[in-house]
Amino acid sequence: MIKITIVAENTAARAGVLGEHGLSFWIETPAARLLFDAGPALSFRHNAGALGIPLGRADAVVLSHGHDDHTGGLSWALPRMPDAKIFLHPDALQPRFSLRGQAHPIGMPADARGALKARASSLVWTARPAKIAAGIHVTGAIPRKSELEDTGGPFFLDAGGTQPDPISDDQALWLETPSGLIVVLGCAHAGVINTVEYIRSMAPGRPVRALLGGMHLGAASPDRLDWTVKALQKLLPRQLSPMHCTGLPAVAALWQALPGRCLAGGAGVCFEFSDSLK
Repeated sequence: MIKITIVAENTAARAGVLGEHGLSFWIETPAARLLFDAGPALSFRHNAGALGIPLGRADAVVLSHGHDDHTGGLSWALPRMPDAKIFLHPDALQPRFSLRGQAHPIGMPADARGALKARASSLVWTARPAKIAAGIHVTGAIPRKSELEDTGGPFFLDAGGTQPDPISDDQALWLETPSGLIVVLGCAHAGVINTVEYIRSMAPGRPVRALLGGMHLGAASPDRLDWTVKALQKLLPRQLSPMHCTGLPAVAALWQALPGRCLAGGAGVCFEFSDSLK
């Protein structure tokens, strides 16, 4: 049995939890228990308690990238996860900014960076793919093959907006099961199709059992959105759960294009898969 619980997401799907812009998953498998991203600080801390997430049993933490809405809860979580290895790309720690309106920092909060520094011996740098446990892998940096799939926003490495941020630290998680791949995304800044195709190149011949997480299509051009929808129709995942930064128009388009395959996400939702790990 594999269980994936949404700890933090833009929306709350049950009473007693908070919705806040960000994302975090708690993943339980026969091989390991891990936290994928740590959401924004307020909702992550509240929801982890409300949902009874046993952080102390974590074997690993995986960071999809270094934005604050995915790392805000780290300073609270890491002291409660003493035995967990922490998988992150080396570029996740660099400063970064969004220039939507006035420039504002969106990089990892200082207290999160401090918590990681305090756990230096637990850090596993993932510029390349890495194995977390049997059947569980992280992509490391994802090749950007599709010209249509940009990072999804006005992201920069400086407040003046002179150095575009390629978000080279963007990475995803995948689990290999007998019925196919379960792919977990943070924001897919490298492109959702780039991400899935890269994973499939490392697990050739495997269908996509489930695709969960943020797809950063909120600012996608009509051409990019149409192309992405058609590509996902060809991939035909058995379950598709677009959330967080995917954007309502894209979510609506995907639900319409893949009827019967889309399931809603939201803080408090738990997806269960009867599969074992391969």
